[in-house]
Amino acid sequence: MSAAAEFLSHLQVERRMSAHTLDAYRRDLDALTHWSQGQGAVIEALHGEQLRQFIAAEHRRGLSPTSLQRRLSAYRSFYAWLLKHQRIDASPAAGLKAPKAPRKLPQVLDADEAVQLVELPTDGPLGLRDRALLELFYSSGLRLSELCALIWRDLDFATGLVNVMGKGNRQRRVPFGSHARTALEGWRGESGGGEGQPVFPGRKGGPITQRAIQIRIRQLAQRQGLFKHVHPHMLRHSFASHILESSGDLRGVQELLGHADIATTQIYTHLDFQHLAKVYDAAHPRAKRRKSGNES
Repeated sequence: MSAAAEFLSHLQVERRMSAHTLDAYRRDLDALTHWSQGQGAVIEALHGEQLRQFIAAEHRRGLSPTSLQRRLSAYRSFYAWLLKHQRIDASPAAGLKAPKAPRKLPQVLDADEAVQLVELPTDGPLGLRDRALLELFYSSGLRLSELCALIWRDLDFATGLVNVMGKGNRQRRVPFGSHARTALEGWRGESGGGEGQPVFPGRKGGPITQRAIQIRIRQLAQRQGLFKHVHPHMLRHSFASHILESSGDLRGVQELLGHADIATTQIYTHLDFQHLAKVYDAAHPRAKRRKSGNES
């Protein structure tokens, strides 16, 4: 049995990896095996420069940076397993990095679209709940998991602050605006929620599920005439983008979002630049050249 086959057996039996993940590992190892054979080598004997050559060849062949990153992850695991079993002296994947994938900018609602979405009529079934949910999302930029976990005790109506337990068990306090406060008070009055009860309960009384909110927001967006793919994280992105456009305070947005690293927040500076570029194009008399037949 080859070293690659032994490794895949280890993943299946001991690590209990899914069939989908195993297939991905198998394809990545098969690709490296085929290339190595063309070089007159076996994959367990490759050195760092050879593995770098393979990654570069795959990049030239058109493989995306994301796919190359996934392949390198598989190779790191494979060589770490060989190293652990003392079948190699050093991992050729150590320190090797794939080309960086271009980071996609998050999709956001503009301010008018955000208002159009959250200003739901409240007279229908669950109207007060849905209005409170959307207002709080857009007003505070909460993560979906954070919103699902909220209990009424987390909301301080006197100060307009919500206590949130975020990623890594990091606590933060985030403001919510007057529209969100009014909507939440209306919803609490109807639902009769006690201090320790979920702000947005599910069918069995426990916290509402993330999937239920995702489906509901998509339905509400369509009902409000928005035919973008609206999802909970889009409201968080919109919150961050609109705050940054108005304030320019990146550090403040980082604190509001609960990002441990400001580099995560910096993607919104690109959105802000796009907004400024549109303002410039619309307002500056020399922003756009008008082509005419008389131009030489």
